[in-house]
Amino acid sequence: MLPTHVLAGMLLAAPLVRAAPELAPVGFAAGFLGGLLPDLDMYTGHRRTLHYPVYYSVLAVPALLAAVAAPSTLTVGVAFFLLGAALHSVADMYGGGLELRPWEGNSDRAVYDHHREKWIAPRRGVRYDGAVEDLALSVGLGVPLLLLVDSPLRQIVIGTLAVAVAYTVLRRRLAEIAAAVIPLLPSSLDPYLPDRYR
Repeated sequence: MLPTHVLAGMLLAAPLVRAAPELAPVGFAAGFLGGLLPDLDMYTGHRRTLHYPVYYSVLAVPALLAAVAAPSTLTVGVAFFLLGAALHSVADMYGGGLELRPWEGNSDRAVYDHHREKWIAPRRGVRYDGAVEDLALSVGLGVPLLLLVDSPLRQIVIGTLAVAVAYTVLRRRLAEIAAAVIPLLPSSLDPYLPDRYR
């Protein structure tokens, strides 16, 4: 789920607390935003349009080297943004499939690999977004962040954890609500609905 991705992106910047404390807030914020970016394609080709497991990873390497060689707000921001986006895109293959009810395990699509031009199958290390183990991951990532960050980032972590709990509680109900509401929508909205909602 998105909270897990953004918290993981933030936690990537933890080494900055010791290595370059003045740049740590930039790293945490950039990791958060990088972890968020891929899911901005939620309603336009989800896990394909903005998910690039290979290309984000490739771009993150020189960006990270630049941040180590010449640490600045810009180089650290770009490096952790790309690292967060790469981690998100790669991590999606370890979750459930791309379907309205991923706990049913009917999808063979986790994330699209643009380099090989094919879908990567879900490995289901986390059964589906919003599963109890997904919430456990969010909490496991969030607790160390609460110890590392100050306000306003601490409030962002707390808010993100609150969203994770709410989403986990509501996840299965949201799929049922979507299944009940979608047939009531005018057909003119069909082109704007993700395939998994049809």
